Amino acid sequence: MVQVLDVARLRRLRPVEQIAHLVGVLLMVSGVVHFGVFLIDGGPWEGPVSWRKPTTFGLSFGLTLITVAWVTGYLVMSPRARAWLLGVFTADCVLEVAGITVQAWRRVPSHFNTETPVSRAIAMALAFGGGVLVVVLVCFAVVALRGRIRGPADLRLALRAGWGLLLLTLATGVAMVAKGSILYRTESPQVAYTTAGSLKPVHGVALHAILVLPLIAVGLRALGRPEPWRLRAVKLAVWLYLLATAIAAVISLI
Repeated sequence: MVQVLDVARLRRLRPVEQIAHLVGVLLMVSGVVHFGVFLIDGGPWEGPVSWRKPTTFGLSFGLTLITVAWVTGYLVMSPRARAWLLGVFTADCVLEVAGITVQAWRRVPSHFNTETPVSRAIAMALAFGGGVLVVVLVCFAVVALRGRIRGPADLRLALRAGWGLLLLTLATGVAMVAKGSILYRTESPQVAYTTAGSLKPVHGVALHAILVLPLIAVGLRALGRPEPWRLRAVKLAVWLYLLATAIAAVISLI
């Protein structure tokens, strides 16, 4: 029955959701393609100028966009407001990945780079897009954390924990950008590029909780597990994910 309902839900996707899923897949394909470029072209994997950035940003933004389009369907909110927020988020994901990708092909740094008018415009666009991304995701998170979620108790817990950890992701992202911008102006570009990303481990781990935890809840329900059993399992998964995030935070700060 659950599988039938899930298929029916997929068939009832609104146009904005269909577009978000399609764009998410295309962004992930872009990431895979750029990994292929890296394998052919070579060069450093780390550093401000590398094929790593369009690869990881394409994969991460694509997966996150698909995830957000999925999990926001459980939020109790105005359909029009959700459609607008999801549409803005979709466009913003394209903007962020496009800016990173263009700079990778130009063989110049993408973040903090204001050396030329083109680079300055792209850096400002990325910064603006980052601000929009934070606002949109915080709006969704506020709805989720206020308890306005459809679904059984285990799914509600998974979604609240996922959105809470996503707020941590946003905070660490803003902190890295702020740190890099300050170091770029007060120290040097090299120092900014080398040290600004110190919070990447915790940023990356916390980011995908919004996908992993709800998937566990939905997967257990699809397997026919009773709700009390699912709730205990999701609670355990949340605690384990919090532990993994804490370990990543320690690694980030060492």
